[in-house]
Amino acid sequence: MRVHICAVGRLRQGPERDLYEDYLTRFDRTGRPLALGPAQLIEVEDKKGGGMAAEAGLLQRAIPDGALICALDERGKVMSSPAFADQLGNWRDQGRQDLAFVIGGADGIDPALRSRADASLSFGNMVWPHMLVRVMLAEQLYRAASILAGGPYHRA
Repeated sequence: MRVHICAVGRLRQGPERDLYEDYLTRFDRTGRPLALGPAQLIEVEDKKGGGMAAEAGLLQRAIPDGALICALDERGKVMSSPAFADQLGNWRDQGRQDLAFVIGGADGIDPALRSRADASLSFGNMVWPHMLVRVMLAEQLYRAASILAGGPYHRA
């Protein structure tokens, strides 16, 4: 199952990008034998200042046809890491070819796009910077693959 991280904004060089790339490399290495991955980042940018609606249009074009859509949203479901791993495995086992995680800009995800999502995931009640959410998602993808592989990374 290919994983697409569709996100508003550009992740510039720096510690967040380094962490993101490290965890995604780990996910690809651990997930491939489990039919998870590869993962890729698709960044969109609303250069015309159209707000959330314009960002949603750009994000919709970035999502592959037929992909299961999971919105990263503060109103989403809070899951433990093992539960997230189980969910990822279930989506894979249902024969989904593509999974698109959608990360909005500073104002979040447009309600119309949010309503199209098959699932919604939250990293807790706090609001996180959208650039940091990418790092957190990449780490959780790696952790999920490690859990599914029976690896030692996750200690519960």
